[in-house]
Amino acid sequence: MVTGTNGLSRWLPTGGGLRDEDWAGRHRLLTRLLAATMAALVVFGGWRDELGSGVATWMVLVIIPCIVAAARLGGRRLPSIFVSFGFVSACTAFVAMCHGKTEAHFTFFIVVGALALYRDWAPFGVFLVATTAHHAVFGLVDPDLTYGHEAGHSHPLFWALLHGVAVLFAAAFQLIAWRLSEAEEKRAQENLDESRAQLTVAFDETPVPMAMLSPDGRILRTNSAYRTWLRLPDELPAGFAVSDLPLEPLEDSTERMLETLKGEQGSSIHVRSYRRTDDGETIWVEVHGTNLYDTKGELRLIFVHCLDVTEARRHQEELQNQVRHDALTGLLSRSAFEHDLAQLLDTGEPVNVLYLDVDRFKSINDGSGHAVGDELLRALAVRLRDSVPGDSLVARLGGDEFVVALAGSATTGAHVGYGMLAAFSEPLLINDGHLQVSLSVGLATSQGNAGQADDTVLAADTAMYAAKRAGGNRLHIFSDDMRVKVLERLDAEARLREALAGDPVESLPVWFQPIVSAATGEITGAEALVRMRAPSGEILGPGQFIPAAEETGLIVPLGEHVLRRAVHRLLEWGDQLGYVSVNVSPRQLAEVDFVPMLANLLAAHPELDPSRLVVEITETALLGFSVDVRERLEMIKALGVRIALDDFGTGYSSLTWLQSVPADVVKLDRSFVAGLSADPRKASIIQAVLWLARSLGMSVVAEGVEDPADWEALRELDCPSAQGYLFGKPAPADEFGAKLRRAVKQAA
Repeated sequence: MVTGTNGLSRWLPTGGGLRDEDWAGRHRLLTRLLAATMAALVVFGGWRDELGSGVATWMVLVIIPCIVAAARLGGRRLPSIFVSFGFVSACTAFVAMCHGKTEAHFTFFIVVGALALYRDWAPFGVFLVATTAHHAVFGLVDPDLTYGHEAGHSHPLFWALLHGVAVLFAAAFQLIAWRLSEAEEKRAQENLDESRAQLTVAFDETPVPMAMLSPDGRILRTNSAYRTWLRLPDELPAGFAVSDLPLEPLEDSTERMLETLKGEQGSSIHVRSYRRTDDGETIWVEVHGTNLYDTKGELRLIFVHCLDVTEARRHQEELQNQVRHDALTGLLSRSAFEHDLAQLLDTGEPVNVLYLDVDRFKSINDGSGHAVGDELLRALAVRLRDSVPGDSLVARLGGDEFVVALAGSATTGAHVGYGMLAAFSEPLLINDGHLQVSLSVGLATSQGNAGQADDTVLAADTAMYAAKRAGGNRLHIFSDDMRVKVLERLDAEARLREALAGDPVESLPVWFQPIVSAATGEITGAEALVRMRAPSGEILGPGQFIPAAEETGLIVPLGEHVLRRAVHRLLEWGDQLGYVSVNVSPRQLAEVDFVPMLANLLAAHPELDPSRLVVEITETALLGFSVDVRERLEMIKALGVRIALDDFGTGYSSLTWLQSVPADVVKLDRSFVAGLSADPRKASIIQAVLWLARSLGMSVVAEGVEDPADWEALRELDCPSAQGYLFGKPAPADEFGAKLRRAVKQAA
């Protein structure tokens, strides 16, 4: 029995479950419906002339008080009971007006469904009990007004029961619908609770600061990370708003930021800077906002989560600073200078660009060490900044090259340039010591737009190289003549690159000039001299491409090519030729791979006597050579290769070089040979050099012999060898080989 009752109770609705506003809405509807019903009864009764004193009294004494009580009483149950009782009374009055017609009883079934809206057993049960009691009591007291048929008059209790059961069945289906609705609501509530639990975990436990805001800026909810981040208490005061946060906006106001968030559709991202009012720290915050709207499209909630991107922002600023500034000197970097120079040129005012290079910096860097070189560059940057106007752009382009840009006339640029030279007349303090440096400065002035930035820098660079070639420690101003030379150099560089990339044997032929015995005129050796074959077939002399090769570093692969061709011809000509000398530039000799390359070349041809290969080093070029000359040349001599000191007599300390450089051959410069026969002083100099060379175990070659009288004078001085146009101009290898073979046949 108990089990059955428990089972039934599980299937019956529990009632309630309505929110206050929902219940009030339903109660207001039913109260108004009851009042409308009473009005309808008055109209119906007047129309049917059924408003007898009894019906009218009933309506006045019962229905009207029920309406008033339902409207004025507080709570839920008592007002709903008065509504229920009022509807019973209204239905009773309607049945009486209709003299008990069966159709009039349908109103009871309608009211059953209406009262089910309360989802409360009290009004529902009161209506069922009152309905059954009405049919039983009134059926006995006045069956004519209750049942409109004879059977009801004869058996009122039976028909009361029958009507009660019918209403009960109608109520049963309302209860089923009620119960099913509760079951569905329960499942919906469980799903909602689960979703809320998940939201709570996701919201409260996430390490990302999150908050929910009302449209007017009040903070409705925050998570732990948000409160920790802003150092807020766990419980915020009622009405706590965004404007109360310990953050002071450094850009838009809090109200403007809130309006921006409200104006976005869907999600938005904003980055703003704030100053914390608790410690004064400036922070950057990335605010992600999502607006939630109701079914009417009205904004209900703003969900925000905040990312503190202060460290990322500082790192980004640091990276930008590193990109804009040279790491060693703190001056502008190349990219930053190019950007700022373009903006400066866009002003339309004349702009001066001064290109600087430290004279003989490589010698200082290699001789004193890179640490000293770096310290020198830092000290130079400081003095350079101090020697130019404060609004100048000062940058380090790389190595020891610096550039300055400033607005003003060409006269202003020249004045600043000379001021820089004067500033470096005093030594720099480097590591508790002093170091004297000088600069080569090129000046170019432009008045145009940003598109001329590269051309202006290139012009200043060109002028700087002109100053360096003139001896350094000076300022040169760019001119159109320099532009022509630059274009020629660029053209020569392009041709040389193309020749090296193609077939250098064909495009860079190596010619040979004979070196003869001064006594007999017999060919004893040759000097290898490179030429360039233009696409048109024209043969270009070295003066048209060697300077470009030296400046660009292409002299290194070019020199290797000449060495390989010289070895090839030595092997081809065999005993017909004693040796071949090859000019090696200081740039080649400075390469760490030069000696290994030469060793590998000789090792690839073991049949070749290394002494048949002579490496020529110019005396003047050695003056600016930064590596240990003697050590590098000793390594070459260790391979068996001989060394010739070219252009002897044109340097600053020729006799010193004879002593310090392990040379095998001294080549007298043509300036001592030309006019030798008519100048006794030249004869005395050559005689002294010949004596010194013999005492040091060296041979001598006199260059530039073009006059037979000079040749005769050399023979009288007992000079071993001679070279010049008198004995033969440089010729292609095949032509020289043919000449060599003819000379051998004649000698035979």
